[in-house]
Amino acid sequence: MIDQRLPIVTIDGVALHAIDEATCVRHVLDELAAGRGGWIVTPNLDHLCRASRDQDFRRMLGKADLALADGMPLLWATKVQGTPLPQRVAGSTLVWTLAEAAAGQGRSLFLLGGAPGSAQAAARVLHQRFPDLKIAGTHCPPMGFENDQAQMRAITEALVAAKPDLVYVGLGSPKQERLIEQLRLQNLLPAAWFLGVGISISFIAGHVKRAPKLLQVIGLEWFHRLCQEPRRLARRYLLDDFPYLFRVLWLAGRHRLAGKDCGNETGKDGRKRDTRDCH
Repeated sequence: MIDQRLPIVTIDGVALHAIDEATCVRHVLDELAAGRGGWIVTPNLDHLCRASRDQDFRRMLGKADLALADGMPLLWATKVQGTPLPQRVAGSTLVWTLAEAAAGQGRSLFLLGGAPGSAQAAARVLHQRFPDLKIAGTHCPPMGFENDQAQMRAITEALVAAKPDLVYVGLGSPKQERLIEQLRLQNLLPAAWFLGVGISISFIAGHVKRAPKLLQVIGLEWFHRLCQEPRRLARRYLLDDFPYLFRVLWLAGRHRLAGKDCGNETGKDGRKRDTRDCH
């Protein structure tokens, strides 16, 4: 369940934490030190678009402990509605900062998913960059693993044997969210933190190139990905996400003009949290 102790802003019914990357990393390390595990999601515009038509996916996003905006369009929308998020927290950046912080505390990391060979290559890169990071293991399940009890059992057995502090799950969305939810429900690793990382395992390994910094900053990282995989991503980005962007911005503008502002509410811990919404 999304952590109510941290400030929250909602876009089209999806709650996002209004925190920066450094705060996210500190929170995860503090929770690890306290023996509490969790789940991080980094929704982008495509995730919100899917959540708008898939109630089960929306439910899964709401079950994560931390939800961080990965995508400049989400920052634009929150700025338009008058509840600006402090920073984009991209999963493809968080994989590095979280690994570095974990290494500083001698924590361990398990890489699950990615293209064949990517998890092992990413593990080598991370260990070279952060020698104190313990690589607990890697596992790349085959296509269709989610419908194969033996393959699902192999995943759980590998994780239980490794006992990692962090688990990066790179299986694409919504497959990775479904798997993380199942693993969390089994309570096999109650003190571990899970992060769905999509293609970021291949980014770390160097098998796929991330967009140049300029495209990331101006919100055109999606265009770089579209150029890399046009046949797979054209429909998603151009026919689904692009029209949805206008809907989100329209909702944000309507919210701002209406002057709707629920303000701050006090959570169970006595701390203030932002509950401003855009519906």
